[in-house]
Amino acid sequence: MILLALSFTMPAAAQEDMSRSAWKAKAYPALPNDVTRRQVVIWSDGIRMAGDIYAPKNAAANAKLPAIVFVHGTGGVKKMPWSIKLAVECARRGYVFLNFDYRGWGESDSRLMTLEDIPEPDKEGNVTVNARAIRWQMDFGDQITDIRNAIGFIAGEPNVDFERIGIFGTSYGGGLATWIAAKDPRVKCAVAQVPGMGGGRGHGYYQHAYTLMAHQARGDVEPVPFKTGAPGGTMASYKHMRYNPSKNVVYDVFQAVEKINAPLMIIDAGKEELMDITQNGGRVAKIVKKIGTPMEYHVIADMTHYGIYSKHQVSVLKMELDWFDKHLRAADSEDPNRK
Repeated sequence: MILLALSFTMPAAAQEDMSRSAWKAKAYPALPNDVTRRQVVIWSDGIRMAGDIYAPKNAAANAKLPAIVFVHGTGGVKKMPWSIKLAVECARRGYVFLNFDYRGWGESDSRLMTLEDIPEPDKEGNVTVNARAIRWQMDFGDQITDIRNAIGFIAGEPNVDFERIGIFGTSYGGGLATWIAAKDPRVKCAVAQVPGMGGGRGHGYYQHAYTLMAHQARGDVEPVPFKTGAPGGTMASYKHMRYNPSKNVVYDVFQAVEKINAPLMIIDAGKEELMDITQNGGRVAKIVKKIGTPMEYHVIADMTHYGIYSKHQVSVLKMELDWFDKHLRAADSEDPNRK
């Protein structure tokens, strides 16, 4: 992703206390009478991730509903107000909606990095160690695994039709969602809004990433970014986040979508301030159109990157839900849960 040196208003959430306890203490807003929410634990690589499942309250006990798994972008968590609003509207439209926090984000448990030699395990395999909690990593490899386990969780819900699972990603989560849609056969439809697809990577990026990998492997620098790796430039307000290019170097959305079968909708911002849309969403749209997979590409002329979470959320979400309906609910015209 190319980060451009432009000024903009950073979402308030980027300035908040981002500790796990702070997010756990944050209250949920009241739900409308026709939507339910249930907190769940999703296991990913042995780490507990916190999730919320939203569903239409009037669904029959034996209903098999389509489902949507939501994939966040930089610093995004399931308790952000715009995220909850999105979840509620999807549930009111008749979907089971899973909103979750990646490992080490929001309310989810952290991956641990041991700070000393690990002692011999006891007979049950248990050890006591001095360890550091690894949090707020933008680690595409781990997050791809987290998303796949979130899909696995929702596929096991008794009222979900596991043949009708969609994925919905925002910002760099839009790139992750696109990659998953191309690689995971369980995904039958995808939406990526204001997506960072990895456009703009050149020789310099790869040289830096592989050099960093060598230094991390040899212990010359931090094995996992802790004091280092904070974003700069237009992303500097996300000071709690950490980039690790050596973990992200093998992630290539453009290569993945050359074989995508799941219908894909991409929504870009005409006034995008964080990236060149022609090298991100626009580039992916051209590849998908060329191979003939169903897709729609829309540029909202007067929208900024963060406008998708405020001024434009309602109108854009209608387009996105119509897309999911077309590909996940085409045979459900008589479904009482569809509005």
